[in-house]
Amino acid sequence: MFEMMDSFKRTASFNRRASSFSSPRVHRRRWGRPPFLVFIGFLVFCFFKIIASGFINASPGSNQGFDGYSISNFNSSVGVCNVFEGNWVQDNSYPLYNASECPFVEQGFNCLGNGRMDRDYLKWRWKPQNCDIPRFNVQNVLERLRGKRVVFVGDSMSRTQWESLICFLMTGVEDKKGVYEVNGNNITKRIRFLGVRFSSFNFTVEFFRSVFLVQHGWVPKNVPKRVRSTLKLDKLDNISREWINSDVLIFNTGQWWVPGKLFETGCYFQVGGSLRLGMSIPTAFRIALGTWASWIETTIDTRRTKVFFRTFEPSHWGNETRRHCNVTLHPMSDTKGRDRSLFSDTILEVVKNMTVPVTVLHVTSMSAFRSDAHVGTWSDGQPVSDCSHWCLPGVPDVWNEIFLSYMLTNHRLSLR
Repeated sequence: MFEMMDSFKRTASFNRRASSFSSPRVHRRRWGRPPFLVFIGFLVFCFFKIIASGFINASPGSNQGFDGYSISNFNSSVGVCNVFEGNWVQDNSYPLYNASECPFVEQGFNCLGNGRMDRDYLKWRWKPQNCDIPRFNVQNVLERLRGKRVVFVGDSMSRTQWESLICFLMTGVEDKKGVYEVNGNNITKRIRFLGVRFSSFNFTVEFFRSVFLVQHGWVPKNVPKRVRSTLKLDKLDNISREWINSDVLIFNTGQWWVPGKLFETGCYFQVGGSLRLGMSIPTAFRIALGTWASWIETTIDTRRTKVFFRTFEPSHWGNETRRHCNVTLHPMSDTKGRDRSLFSDTILEVVKNMTVPVTVLHVTSMSAFRSDAHVGTWSDGQPVSDCSHWCLPGVPDVWNEIFLSYMLTNHRLSLR
């Protein structure tokens, strides 16, 4: 169901094991009269094939290694479900909360509160092809998170998902005053750290603003005038030490890896002490994710901390200038190519080759249909329409439903 990439070692060993089940080369004398040894070999082949089949069905990790983001036993009649393949269906039981009653939703994301009149965009549920995403009792979720530390790391899309999770959890809290930002901060775009504590349940849901994940540093000496800053691709963000002692880590990046927020602002790439003026963005993104992966493998105890990486979230701008934004009334029937992303493909490739378990929440395709769910003109007084960010309630709530489904359904012992 979910985008769970098994470790490279485990996948490689299982692939080697699977390759031994290929049909033996047989020299046949005549039809109907195979040699005795071939007949014995055929019986041995069948025996091991049955054993292998049992191993695949019994071991979720093996399933994940072969099928990318498939996990078994998730309300599925066929036994295996890719939760990220499906379609949006109307469901009047949504939304999950009222943004105007949640003090942790940025005003700019509260589309109804900012004058949006239509409500159809709130009434869509994601339906995977072969299963259903379970609806959770919020009280049960709160209890399961008791004493935990959930940390989101990334850009404003990560902050939106962070706000969405907090607002959903707040619907089950009686003492609303017992839910507060630990430093008394308002939810704004520029603060690098925001942490909301649920005092009745002794857990926090935190957000660290790290739009590139790697370090953004000042310009080195003796460089061309057009260079104003650099991304140090081989060094993780200097606030990464704050992410370590957590029970759940959820990463994202991608929206800032564009020329307008890099080259046009004078930001170029650096590896070690070397400035790489000619390096392309896709190449730099791959190196940066390699740095992130190495940090996870060497720093995070994945026996305690469950690590997630959410893929790229597609925008729905009408043209490349990002000046035309047409928010539709309903989801699109065709993604028009937005279901694929070089950033998402790179994330999948990097995680697949890691030596520790990381779960990829592959939301690119499912989000590509939702041209109706963007902020548009219903922001907090911004003069430019917005076809990148999402209204709350909305699409990020479904990302969190999938995240919670993974944590609470398929890994019942993961939150001790």
